Amino acid sequence: MWCHSCREEYDEEDAGTCKECYEEASETEEELKREIEDLKAKVAFLRLSSPLDPHLPHTSSASADLLLHAASDSQEASASSPAISRSPVFKAMLENEMAESRSGMIKIFDVSYDVLRSFIHYLYTADVLLDEQMACNLLILAEKYQVKHLKAFCEKFMTSKVNNENAIASFAFAHQHNAKQLIEASLSLIMDNMATLTQREEYKELLEKDPRLVVHIYETYLARQVNTAAKKLTFK
Repeated sequence: MWCHSCREEYDEEDAGTCKECYEEASETEEELKREIEDLKAKVAFLRLSSPLDPHLPHTSSASADLLLHAASDSQEASASSPAISRSPVFKAMLENEMAESRSGMIKIFDVSYDVLRSFIHYLYTADVLLDEQMACNLLILAEKYQVKHLKAFCEKFMTSKVNNENAIASFAFAHQHNAKQLIEASLSLIMDNMATLTQREEYKELLEKDPRLVVHIYETYLARQVNTAAKKLTFK
């Protein structure tokens, strides 16, 4: 693989790979590896509780479609038990012949119909269109119903959207829902903006609601300062 300058300087037969070309090729290779891993994870998720899953009870309630009721706006969406069973929580309801399994109705509280519909869509396809609010809502739902693949999908999206304006809110949300990747990304941005941190309204709200998180921020910041000072001493 050669860049334009490589081709001009060398005959194609003799040309090696310049540093820029090598780095670009390495990045492309890493990207492809990540894409392959993502696709493998999707396939593994979609294979969960397939229609031929021997662990699902062969009863009429297990094979019939179920209704999921969004209690916040009293709307319902249907889903097949194989798709629903990709959630360990829903799968347990079906396997243990709980009231929801017998009635064919699962009530989900504190969720809108749009979020519920997106949640069901993900259980069928391992994909969903996200904006920042939908990602937050689906992550909460995924955590509640133990759909780890969806939680990771939403967390990855939210991590890519962290910026100076939402870092504090993202940090608090991530702690509440044990989203480690999002914690690291938001905390890193907070560290880079400590000088203006206390001026932000989000900081004052966090100090009032959960002072332990503020302590954690400052502990991390001081630890970083110590490490930086120690490195400077080492190189003197």
